[in-house]
Order: sequence, then structure tokens, then C-alpha cells
Amino acid sequence: MSVQERLRGKRVVICAGSGGVGKTTTAAALGMGLAAQGHRVAVVTIDPARRLADSLGLRDLGNEPRLVDPGRFDGHGIEMRGELWAMMLDAKRTFDELIDRLAPDRRTRDEVLQNRIYQQLSGAVAGSQEFTAVAKLYELDRSGRFDTIVLDTPPSRNALDFLDAPDRLTHFFEGRALRVFLAPTGLAARVMGRSTGVVFGLLKRLTGVDLLEDLGVFFRALGGLIDGFRERAEGVKALLADAGTTFLVITSPEREPVEEAIFFRGKLRDAQMPFGALIVNRVHPLLDDDLEPDDVLAQLREPLGDALAAKVARTWAEERILARRDAAALERLVARTGEKEPVIVPQLEGDVHDIDGLVRVHEHLFG
Repeated sequence: MSVQERLRGKRVVICAGSGGVGKTTTAAALGMGLAAQGHRVAVVTIDPARRLADSLGLRDLGNEPRLVDPGRFDGHGIEMRGELWAMMLDAKRTFDELIDRLAPDRRTRDEVLQNRIYQQLSGAVAGSQEFTAVAKLYELDRSGRFDTIVLDTPPSRNALDFLDAPDRLTHFFEGRALRVFLAPTGLAARVMGRSTGVVFGLLKRLTGVDLLEDLGVFFRALGGLIDGFRERAEGVKALLADAGTTFLVITSPEREPVEEAIFFRGKLRDAQMPFGALIVNRVHPLLDDDLEPDDVLAQLREPLGDALAAKVARTWAEERILARRDAAALERLVARTGEKEPVIVPQLEGDVHDIDGLVRVHEHLFG
């Protein structure tokens, strides 16, 4: 099965799955393939392998898409008829840019960005990466600069964190605890009370840090941003469910990634999110299951000698075990996800983190 038809007419392609299954390489190969067909494509990646980043000329990539030199694909069997752009998400900077856009005026923006409380909290929020990833996706889609955006989702122990990110932010701003804190007679007022003020005053004399003032500025400014954050979260949620968006669930035949792919596919179905394809990387093909290791040994003993023939026979036996495991994993994936035609990318020899590797992955995705 090819992804060709699955991606037709889609402007947002989200590569989801657990960590370590080749999501980044798959996202890059998808972007390359779509650009080769004449599209203007942006690939948003999180943490590409150094060799892949260097091959694409992205070592110094920032938080805005940059054009990949089409000359890098010369001599590799790919004719770049469109444009491939790429960026590496800077979660903290993306969050700061979001504050810049949502702040009602320059003074509020500066108060928030320079506030020590915000700097600590934004680092923690951005560290999770899920919301900043979809916020950047939303920004790029709204810009209208690209035909297609391919997002390599953040590495996560649970891909569901990505789907839940907009709701988690909305629930935070609508939560009772925050409303109580921001209320004039609530916790914020008590923090500013006389006895607590003495403690903060002592802290200021000892450290030079006016934490009381920082808290006051932070929560005053936050009150003016709540509506903007809520609207942005709703916009992001709508984009994820849009008909022009598709989710590609990417996995490998190992047990844990398979179970997470099954779980995530079910959650996509429950949330009525658009599903495009199941991509299974690093599959060992079952070439000839009837050929026994002893048969291999018998056939190769004379031309190779006993020692080398035995080594080949052992390798064949190990490969057959892996192939049977992968075949069973594929059967389970098909049965549990309902995806009758998964896209299979076999285990490839050598390093796939360079242009030639991307081309080989691309051949299986689009072939």
C-alpha cells in the first residue's frame, strides 16, 4: 500500500506514534516525496538525528522554516519539482511568540516575557512540547505559505498527550483553581496580605528579588491573555479535526510500539479525528518460511565450507524468527486497528539518516 492516495488533498499531515519507531525519518521522507511532486512542503521536526540534519543542511535550523537546497538531492534519484522547507521546533521560543501574538499591547507583552515567574513556568510548559508543536502547526497553516505541512510529533511515552494538549490548556485557564487565584478576594489577595508580605519583604532584602511584585505582574498580565489562549486552543483543536488534516500512525513490529499504535488508533476513532494510514517501519520480510536452517546448511556446505555455511544457517534461523514475529505483529495490527492495507517499510540495510536513506524510505512509502 502506498501513501500517495491517502495524502491527496491534505494540507496537514501529522506523524504520530511512540518514540524510536522512525517518525522523524518518515516525516522527512514524506515531505521530500510531496515536494518532489511539485508541492511546497514544510516539515516540522523536533529532534532529528544529527546525520539527517547535516545531510539536509539543517544543522543551524531555527524556529522558522528554511528552504532545503534542492541541489542536495542531485544524483540521488529525486527530482525536486517543488520546494522542501524544514524547521526544528524551539518549544520555548514558540511559546514566547504565542505570548507576543496574544498580548493586547506591547506593555503587557513585555511584562509577561520579562517576568521571572513566566520564564520559569513557560520553560516547564514548553518542555512538554505537545502544545507548542500544535501551536506552531496552527500558525504555519494559517499563514497560507505552504501546500502541505508535515509534523513530526514530539517523542512521548503516550502519543495521546498530543491529542489532549489543546484541551489541557483550555481546562487550565477555565479551571476553578486559577479563577480563585485571580479573583480580587481570592488566593492572590491573601498572598499579598500583610503577614506574607513581611516574608516576601525579607526575601527581597536577602536576595534582591522582588518575588511579590513578580507574582502581582504575572497574574495581572495573565488575566488579559486568558481569552486569547482559549481561542487559540479551540482553533488548534478544530485544525486537528479538519478534513484537510490527516493522522499517520507510525509504528514498528516491537510489542510496545504495536500496543501504543493500537491504542492511539482507537483514540483517533473515538475522537472522530481524521485517520490516513498505518505505517509499519523496520519489518523483516518472510521470504521463504518453508526453508529450514538445516536445508540452508546442506546447500551451502560444499561451496562455502562447514564453518561459513553454519554461520549463514544460523543467520537465516535468526532472521526467520524475526520475520515470523513481525508477521504476527502485522496480523495483530490489522485485526485490532481495522486497517487492512498498512504501508510496510522493510528493515533497511545501512544508515537511513542521510539522503540515500530517505530516498529508500520514500520508495516504500510512495511506491
